[in-house]
Amino acid sequence: MRSLPYVTGAAAAAAVVVLAAAPVAADDSGFTIQDSRITESSGLAASRVHPGIYWTHNDQDEPRVFAVDSKTGETVATITLSGVGKPRDMEAISVGTDGNVYVGDIGDNLNGSWDHVWIYRFTEPKTLKDMTVRAKQYTVKYADGARNAEAMMVHPKTGRVYIASKNEDGGGLYEGPETLSPTRTNVFRRMGEVPWVTDGAFSPDGKELVLRSYFSARGYEWKNRGLGADHRVSAPIQGQAESVTYTADGKALMFGSEGEQSEVKRVPLGKESVSEGGSKSPSENGSPAAEDSDRSSFMYGLIVLAGATALVFGVKRLLRRD
Repeated sequence: MRSLPYVTGAAAAAAVVVLAAAPVAADDSGFTIQDSRITESSGLAASRVHPGIYWTHNDQDEPRVFAVDSKTGETVATITLSGVGKPRDMEAISVGTDGNVYVGDIGDNLNGSWDHVWIYRFTEPKTLKDMTVRAKQYTVKYADGARNAEAMMVHPKTGRVYIASKNEDGGGLYEGPETLSPTRTNVFRRMGEVPWVTDGAFSPDGKELVLRSYFSARGYEWKNRGLGADHRVSAPIQGQAESVTYTADGKALMFGSEGEQSEVKRVPLGKESVSEGGSKSPSENGSPAAEDSDRSSFMYGLIVLAGATALVFGVKRLLRRD
């Protein structure tokens, strides 16, 4: 979570105002978060136990997560975590195959000021109600030094945890140990290059990884514990694009954003080749096609923001004349 790169706060705010004012087509399969406590929804994960329920959380908050009903947008349970310290910057959430929910307290807005971050894990409750649960806390360090990150993904077949770092020039994909240890530091090692990332999610079958940024998203085949061929994934333009998860059946992606009564949008799955010859596999230095596509999407986003800013200032000028 934080302001858009290279975009002023005024421009971002103007875009949010204009986009919020524009008519939106009804989509019963998406939802709007109704809980006034959820103002900075920074992560999103589909429940494996309760159909239609999505877990989310604020970023700088108490150690708590919210279970939101996608039919109504209402919070049906608030889970408070005990046995962990005060979170610094919770940015991601994922549901593992072991029946546990993982919360990534992995944000670092000073880009490497903290030499370690944390992951919290608790058992997904069978009954949804407000409760306090005992959680495990894992200390995490990166083999190549501290960094900022907003995306944490648990592979649905192996249970291995991955983190994607966030950087203006592109980030890295980091793999955690085979099993996280609550008693010693867990070292995550860089295994690939990725674009600017605000969240990510594995498909329920574990065959694909989707990573989103502010203005775009990409899907990667997951082969031999690593990134394979990539392709563009349709993603909505949102005021502060922060989260993504697959639906439990794997048929669609759910994209979330920050803000009061933020909207979660459902996008049916579909692939768009990054070139006429088909998808390209990312090299050790990242995929040029992916970088060009994301750069184009980012420029489109800037145009949207610039247009929104001009419109807002134009309206203000007319009002002054009247």
